Amino acid sequence: MFEGFAHKVYKFGNLYDAYMKTLLLDISYDYDFDLYGLVSSSKEYKLAWTINQLLGLRLVKQKDLCYELVGKEQLLISNYEQITDHSIIRLMRNKASGICTLDKPYLLPDIKQFDYVLQITGAMQCLSPRELLQQLARLPLVQYVKQVDPLKLKFKENLIF
Repeated sequence: MFEGFAHKVYKFGNLYDAYMKTLLLDISYDYDFDLYGLVSSSKEYKLAWTINQLLGLRLVKQKDLCYELVGKEQLLISNYEQITDHSIIRLMRNKASGICTLDKPYLLPDIKQFDYVLQITGAMQCLSPRELLQQLARLPLVQYVKQVDPLKLKFKENLIF
């Protein structure tokens, strides 16, 4: 009699599992920022200092961004940041810092040809994106700069903090 009772509970458990609904969480993020890819072989602190001098900013080294990945892997991304009342400006290295065994050790593997990513959220002084591109292109440490549409990136979620 006890065995039959356990058997019925087991069948009830399967019946419950069969009718259990799966709910998906659908979150839409706001990608309301300008994004620029920079090609530069210079050290990050030199590039940050040069951008600070050019644009009158105060990009300051922050703790590395740490992305926890499957299999206990970590992706550490070096970054500099300036936060004001009206804007957030981040200069991030696109390639992982330190030793990384990942196949794609990039913050944004879609645009791995860029060494750095400059993310600007909010109003930054009086510069339009076109003027900013021209200013950055004049820097001797920058070989190439291009504005990137974050909505076209597969790994754009890596830019949400």
